[in-house]
Amino acid sequence: MKNKFVKFITFLIVFIPSIVLAQEIGAGPFSGLDIETILKPSGFTSTINLLIALSSIGLIPFFLISTTSFLRTVIVLSMIRQAIGTQSSPPSPIIIALAMFMTIFVMTPTWNEVNESAVKPYKSGKISQNEAIQLGAKPFRNFMLKFIRDKDLALFLEFSQMKSVNDYEKVPIFVLVPAFVISELKTAFQIGFLLFIPFVVIDLIVSNILLSLGMFMLSPAMISLPFKILLFVLTDGWNLIIRGLLISFQ
Repeated sequence: MKNKFVKFITFLIVFIPSIVLAQEIGAGPFSGLDIETILKPSGFTSTINLLIALSSIGLIPFFLISTTSFLRTVIVLSMIRQAIGTQSSPPSPIIIALAMFMTIFVMTPTWNEVNESAVKPYKSGKISQNEAIQLGAKPFRNFMLKFIRDKDLALFLEFSQMKSVNDYEKVPIFVLVPAFVISELKTAFQIGFLLFIPFVVIDLIVSNILLSLGMFMLSPAMISLPFKILLFVLTDGWNLIIRGLLISFQ
């Protein structure tokens, strides 16, 4: 009784609006369907699979962010803004857009490999869907393994209760992704620390000068901000940061 009730509620939520619309216009994919057809075991199972597939589409952006160079890039760009001391310049949308285009630039070889090894053979019917998924995930696995620290990978292997793996190809994706994320976080914070050093030095110099002049009420951050911007512009900071990020992914 409970299973029938669950099936009926699912039908109400998902299919009634489509059926009503199809009956109003007299055509459409749902015009010939009825409740008994949909609530059969085979029809109900395919319906659930469709709902799961549509729901999984929303997870694709999070998966791409977590398995590409976007994570390191956006953190470093955000840190350089904080180091300079400009709270909203450049704006967050600009930083995210720059990080996205840099991610496209860095990940283009990987995506081309996915297209050649998985997408094209699947479209031509040479391989099955499961084979396409496995072949398509391999370039991303290789990219993540290139930047994963052994210590981070060992951490998640330990807590996943897996034995030591000699072949990295056998490491499941649910272990690779979090290990890659924390490895990228550490690398991004290391780069951010180095970026903070010259700007902190400027803050210290300005603060000491203001203290020696007895200007206690004047904010050192307000005075040092133009000098930090000047230093960043004179050294062509954006070019140096982008160059350093690109080199770090080679």
